[in-house]
Amino acid sequence: MARFIARRLGLICITLLVVSVVIFVITELLPGDVAAMILGKEATEESLERLREELGLNRPAHERYLSWIGDVLRGDLGDSYALKMPITDIVGRRLRHSVILAAFAFLVGVPAAVAAGIWAGMHPNTKLDRLISMTALVGISVPEFVTGLLLILLFTSTLHLLPSSSIILPGVNPLTSPQILIMPALTVTSVLFAYIMRMTRANVIEVMQADYIRTAILKGLPMKRIILRHLFPNAMLPTITVIASSFGWMLGGIIIVENVFAYPGIGQLLLRSIETHDIPLLEVVTLIIAGTYAISNLLADLSYAALDPRVRLA
Repeated sequence: MARFIARRLGLICITLLVVSVVIFVITELLPGDVAAMILGKEATEESLERLREELGLNRPAHERYLSWIGDVLRGDLGDSYALKMPITDIVGRRLRHSVILAAFAFLVGVPAAVAAGIWAGMHPNTKLDRLISMTALVGISVPEFVTGLLLILLFTSTLHLLPSSSIILPGVNPLTSPQILIMPALTVTSVLFAYIMRMTRANVIEVMQADYIRTAILKGLPMKRIILRHLFPNAMLPTITVIASSFGWMLGGIIIVENVFAYPGIGQLLLRSIETHDIPLLEVVTLIIAGTYAISNLLADLSYAALDPRVRLA
């Protein structure tokens, strides 16, 4: 187990290094001048040259990358080009906001999706099963920005229950105003619920046809024991991959949701860094998102071994 974890952590480090090189190369190929974007239309050629000198933009690309990656390995993430602030302070605050939103949606969506999937899988082709499946299909089909706008129309414009935006003042914890998290979390949960529920339902239907489940039922074992000891561990193995990747997606892939509700998270920060060609900030945010996906997959593999003793990690 220790060797497996050490090997996977080494592969994660190599993956993050490759991701950092790819993102740096892509940003170098994008059109536009970073200095011109920062100073705006009123910039003079003299001021542009001064800013390029200050930021080191006049150095060769490979020197800038090696200098940046060396600072990162020493724990110095550098400063944002556009915001003129330490990246550690910027990312720390935004990452905390995104983690709170993702955890809020995760803790609501995953248990509900797993419970609905197990029930639907044990009662296939019933009216409630069709209703749950149709709801999940709608959740997958409707884009997040449409779901968000519909929630704003319902809860803000019609019922006047929730604020239309999720703006958070600097230094304020989102948990002190949980009402601003409800609509963004529901928007994220609509997609999360659909994928996990459909995966769980399909797995439960397949496992229910297994010989060991039929034998347990014929032996007269309590259904609760059959579900917890036999059905749940085996049906959840493929679902764990979806759940693990979903957390990585929620942390970095909710750019649309954060922009619809003006929620200051890591996704909105990623979009802003792309628009302003803020390469150091873009690199750090991308590495955080890639690292989240990689760690999530590692936790999924460890969960396999915990749920199924036949799985051995060498």
